[in-house]
Amino acid sequence: MTPPLIAVLNGPNLNMLGLREPAIYGRATLDDVEQICVQAAERLDVAIDFRQTNGEGELVSWVQECRGRARGILINPAAYTHTSIALLDALTAVGLPVIEVHISNIHRREEYRRHSYVSQAATGVICGLGVRGYALALTALADIIMDEDER
Repeated sequence: MTPPLIAVLNGPNLNMLGLREPAIYGRATLDDVEQICVQAAERLDVAIDFRQTNGEGELVSWVQECRGRARGILINPAAYTHTSIALLDALTAVGLPVIEVHISNIHRREEYRRHSYVSQAATGVICGLGVRGYALALTALADIIMDEDER
């Protein structure tokens, strides 16, 4: 039996993890985050498709590709969290469980970072727990998928 696929999608500037504002985002790189996700996926018996883009349109296209292909989406939309109605529309349209992840606690940051369009489509949100939030989000999605399969 093929393990269920979870798309792990990362938005703009996350390719700069480890270099960009380490006091806020830590020293872990995006490669480190991918390894955390790979290890969690193995433990949870799920497959992942890990991607990062700086382009809003590409991120929207990746979300759309998940319909009929993936069982869930873990997304760190980064700055598009606060600006992208197109991303919200895509996440809503695919009809999949979505866990929104942020490395920092967006609610303790600048006012403009406290609003998330993506949260309107998300099953759940994890923020402020650093890169560990990715493993927690994968665990939550694996649980959601298992619950769906038992119905």
